[in-house]
Amino acid sequence: MEHNQCLSHILAKGAPDHTTLHDHLEQVMWVAERLGKAVGYDVEVCRHGALLHDIGKVHPRFQKSLTGYRKGTVPLRHELVSLFFLSLFDEKEHEALIEMVVAHHKPIENDPRGCGLLDLLEEHDDELMISYLEGWEEWSLDALAILSGLGIASVSISKEDAMANLEKAIDYAETCMHGEGYSLWRGLLVAADHLASGLSGDTSDWLDRLFRKPDLSFFQRRSSLFPLSLASSDSDRPHTLVVAPTGAGKTDYLMRRCKERVFYTLPFQASINAMYERMKEVLGEDADVRLLHGASKVTISGGSVYQEMLQSKAGASLKVLTPHQLASMVFAIKGFEAMMVDVMGQDVVLDEVHVYSDFSRAMVLKIVQMLRQLSCRIHIGTATMPTALYKELLSILGKEETLEVALSSDVLTSYNRHRVFRLDQWQQANEIVSRALEERQKVLLVCNTVAQSQALFETFLDQFPNAATLLLHSRLKRGDRNCRESELYDLNALAPQSRGVLVVSTQVVEVSLDISFDLMITSCAPLDSMVQRFGRVHRKRSEETIGTYKLVYVVSPPEDKKACLPYDKDVLDRSFEILPEDGAVLESGALQTMIDTVYPKCHKIDIETHSVLKSDGRWGLEKLCDYPKSYFLSQLDIQSVVAIVETDVEMYKISGLMDRMKMEIPVSYHYVRDCISIEEGSGPFVIPSSWYDDRYGLLVDQIKQERKASSEFNEKSQIL
Repeated sequence: MEHNQCLSHILAKGAPDHTTLHDHLEQVMWVAERLGKAVGYDVEVCRHGALLHDIGKVHPRFQKSLTGYRKGTVPLRHELVSLFFLSLFDEKEHEALIEMVVAHHKPIENDPRGCGLLDLLEEHDDELMISYLEGWEEWSLDALAILSGLGIASVSISKEDAMANLEKAIDYAETCMHGEGYSLWRGLLVAADHLASGLSGDTSDWLDRLFRKPDLSFFQRRSSLFPLSLASSDSDRPHTLVVAPTGAGKTDYLMRRCKERVFYTLPFQASINAMYERMKEVLGEDADVRLLHGASKVTISGGSVYQEMLQSKAGASLKVLTPHQLASMVFAIKGFEAMMVDVMGQDVVLDEVHVYSDFSRAMVLKIVQMLRQLSCRIHIGTATMPTALYKELLSILGKEETLEVALSSDVLTSYNRHRVFRLDQWQQANEIVSRALEERQKVLLVCNTVAQSQALFETFLDQFPNAATLLLHSRLKRGDRNCRESELYDLNALAPQSRGVLVVSTQVVEVSLDISFDLMITSCAPLDSMVQRFGRVHRKRSEETIGTYKLVYVVSPPEDKKACLPYDKDVLDRSFEILPEDGAVLESGALQTMIDTVYPKCHKIDIETHSVLKSDGRWGLEKLCDYPKSYFLSQLDIQSVVAIVETDVEMYKISGLMDRMKMEIPVSYHYVRDCISIEEGSGPFVIPSSWYDDRYGLLVDQIKQERKASSEFNEKSQIL
């Protein structure tokens, strides 16, 4: 069609990309076809949905909006304009196409800005059709020409036909929203749209790598030192429950159980950073391995911009993440159906599920229920797990569908490697640390809070100026943290043999960090968490180390309940009391009984009201809708936003993605709620430079003191 030759000015995106609408639709089409094939959907319907979804961007008002022009009493939703062209496609595809298009940016109802389909109809009614169809005879020809160039037969559509098409979509949307509360067609289109947008002009180059199963042959390795490597992983049962000590080969075993693409979850940022690096190394550069963590943010230590843009998108061969991203499905956060499409039918590894808070534990149980609904193969591995939690997980998975794996008592005995001592207070640690450093040992001190780790680090820094020292916690600039994690992995390089090594950390070291210290002193934590911490001492297993012991010291929990936070004082007291007598060996074979004494019940918060998937399998959300704000985000103790210091603001604004991320500090919202945020990048909050120290990180105590002083000043001002 000659008309098609002059359509390069019609854009899907403005500056800086200036992607033409033709190119964008074509790129989304390629990904939708590939995704549809991967999940077993009708590829032709996927193709048609991709071509239809944004064709409404041809509307003159949308084109003007790309240059900042805003006008019109009725907000223009380009996806609704796209539905004017519904009759170009076979009627049997219409329901799927409507689901793919009508709400791929906004829910159809209760949109926060009132721009959902049903919201607009309630507010503007007949005005909407008149406004959207203005100039139809002219610009609709451009849309038909673009679609013709992409293989869709051009058929003239009258204004009346266009109105009928949208009315049909409205009728279907109003009817279907009362059915099953999610649309995998919508999820497929959103996943394809986001992925193609992230790849931009490189979409065709990446197609062959997307949705490809990883080569997991590396994990078939065998060694008598790692008993799980000798255990058979062959079973027709789809799910897995493995309880075995740190160093028994759980990761390899769980990976051998995987058959499809893999989602590997771990609780903490440091542990998933480490696992990501490990998986990249063992699977090779050709593998599509990605990393995602935080409430919704992506971080990574290297790679191209395109690789960075891909991290949160669908289609990875193996993705390392925290369960909080999977929880978007449980709480129906915007984009949740795209996650559902990406994960359904795949293998999901849930590593160390026992370490979560009561709320997070309830969330993980809901995630397992959701994954079962999506026909995933679920593999759970842990060093310790309360029997009550084990039984609840097994009930959800189904005993007949789950391969249960545990080590014999004889094998467990070979994992006895720590002698435990109790301390009344941290001051008693001074002499122990001094003696260990004189012997050039590698010493790890673990605190339960960032503020405590900073104070302890400052104390020991003054006392042992000749030791190689390192402070690691969650509230560091990402660039600083990446550097420290790298140093942590090479403790010998951290200091010459003539000096000892002293690392002070929080619980971020508990899970999946392949590090090995000579001695540990730790604040009392829940017993299962302490066992994880102990796993960072005397970790390297060899014929020579079996039957030898290293020392771990546990500091008594505080008397004050508030000082015990983030943990429950009763749990800490029970955990401390059940530890072996001073100098006795912690028996691996006795751990289960000890854990069950500390956790006689599966404690968790009731989140049934807030979860869209109910225990009986019902769905508590109307279809083509989502929750713009989530109860779960407000309850989880995670760093849900990012901050930058004020001296970094100008550099942040002009920097690229990678450099911006290095300046960001993951932080809980309540610390920065009164600070301004900027629009660039991740929209970080800007904090005073006095709140951050390059050595200590975010100065939590100083922030609290300033807030308290400000609050007292405001109270006095109100009285006066």
